[in-house]
Amino acid sequence: MNYPIGRHERPREITPELREEWIEQIAQTPARLRAAVDGLTAEQLDTPYRPGGWTVRQVVHHLADSHVNLYVRLRLALTEDHPLIKLYEEARWAELEDARTAPVELSLNLLDALHARWVMLLRSLPPDQFRRTFSHPKNGQTTVDESIAMYAWHGRHHVAHITGLLERMGWRRV
Repeated sequence: MNYPIGRHERPREITPELREEWIEQIAQTPARLRAAVDGLTAEQLDTPYRPGGWTVRQVVHHLADSHVNLYVRLRLALTEDHPLIKLYEEARWAELEDARTAPVELSLNLLDALHARWVMLLRSLPPDQFRRTFSHPKNGQTTVDESIAMYAWHGRHHVAHITGLLERMGWRRV
C-alpha cells in the first residue's frame, strides 16, 4: 500500500496544540520504528514492504536520510532569511550500498539522537519562529510549521509501511 495512513495534507490552520501533537509524534518516531523492526531477521529486513517498493532496511535508512535533511533545512530556516534548500535524490540514496546493506541499528541510533536534538530545538522556539521559511525548489516557500507537520506524518507513514508488511506476512502483530 502506497499511503497506509493516507496522503499528507498541508494544514489549513495551525494551533499550538496541533504543533505540540506534531512535535510529540516526531519525538515518538524513533521508538515506534525500533519497535516495528525489533527482532526481524536479515531476510525479513530485506523484504520489500510492497511489490516494487523499498525493503524494510531501505525504509529505515531512508527515514534517517530524510530526517537529517529536514533537520538541516529547519536550522537553515531558523538562522537565514528564506534560504533556498538543495534537493536530494531519495530514490538514488536508497540504492546506495549502505542503504541496501548496513545494519538498521546504525540508522535507529542516528534517529534516536537526531530526534532528541530536533525535539529539543522545536520545544525551545517561540511561536513566531515556526513561521520562518525556506524555499523548496519544487514546493515553494515552506514554513517550519508545515515542515514539522509533514515529517510527523512521514515517520508514521513509513512505520505503517513496515507494520503493514508484518501483518500481511503474519510475522507478528505490532
